[in-house]
Amino acid sequence: MPAIQDRPDRYETAVARYFEAWNAGGEEELAGAVAAAWTTDGGYTDPLADVRGHGEIAALITAARKQFPGLAFRLVTAVDGHHDTARFGWELVDEAGGGAPVAGFDVITLDAEGRIRSVYGFLDRVPSA
Repeated sequence: MPAIQDRPDRYETAVARYFEAWNAGGEEELAGAVAAAWTTDGGYTDPLADVRGHGEIAALITAARKQFPGLAFRLVTAVDGHHDTARFGWELVDEAGGGAPVAGFDVITLDAEGRIRSVYGFLDRVPSA
């Protein structure tokens, strides 16, 4: 089996794990998904947050899910990557078929095992206060 950094699906696999974390159900599922997606000291930074480590990332995801109940994150662009970096667009959608009140674009960096070292998020659409 080729090393993870040589696999053509490396970026898609990392992004799939990322969405599994954001869409995880309970605390245990979330903790497992965050651990599978991020390095131990991995980070997440966007205009509203700057956190490090599995606990802080899980807390951020929990807070976002509470703020937007019944919504799920989904990929809306192809995943584009090179070296240890990938980018992709996403939106937060109503699982019942409604609209997408939040949308953005993320850039991630990966370690040699394909786990996320860092996320840099950009918010393209957010609901007004």
